[in-house]
Amino acid sequence: MEELAAKAGITVRTLRFYRERGLIPPPRREGRIAWYDERHLARLHTIAALLERGHTLSGIADLTAAFESGRDAGEALGLVEPTEETPVRLTPEALADHFAGQVTPENLAAALDLGYLAVDGEEIVHISRRLLDVSAALVREGIPLAAVLAAGREVRAHADALARLFVDLLHAHATDQDLARLRPLAKHVVEAELSLAMDRRLAGSAD
Repeated sequence: MEELAAKAGITVRTLRFYRERGLIPPPRREGRIAWYDERHLARLHTIAALLERGHTLSGIADLTAAFESGRDAGEALGLVEPTEETPVRLTPEALADHFAGQVTPENLAAALDLGYLAVDGEEIVHISRRLLDVSAALVREGIPLAAVLAAGREVRAHADALARLFVDLLHAHATDQDLARLRPLAKHVVEAELSLAMDRRLAGSAD
């Protein structure tokens, strides 16, 4: 414990306090010896970075609980590995930087529930580089992250319905070997229809 506290630049008393609050995982024990490792040091560095950004210990504890209750990366990505999207690995600090301090326990829990985020040790895995970049861009434009995530949940439901429609269509009129080749056509139809629908909506709002 003394060695870990020294490496983290905190006192042993502070480290004990963090342990009591559940901010760091328990050490591995061998008899009366408690072993800490790089995961514990990384967690302490994360806590220090979040404190510097103005988060309270109570808020950090909520974030930690949300992470530890979320799906791990193997569960989130192992069963349905993205075939076209590129997952992104982030530190908690990098995630906070992407969303300008809006990574609250509520938003984090929503992102975990949607499957946008997964936890892999001390790292966070976002399932899609494109979704991460677009979400961050919307937040930079002034749209609250909570609203972005709520919209994402609705988009997910509509996307699932569209995917079901096209998969059923292809299964009815093409062979399984044709599915990968014809998949881009479904995407082009959706992109074109969305573009036309945006035109109609924007024209209507201008009237």
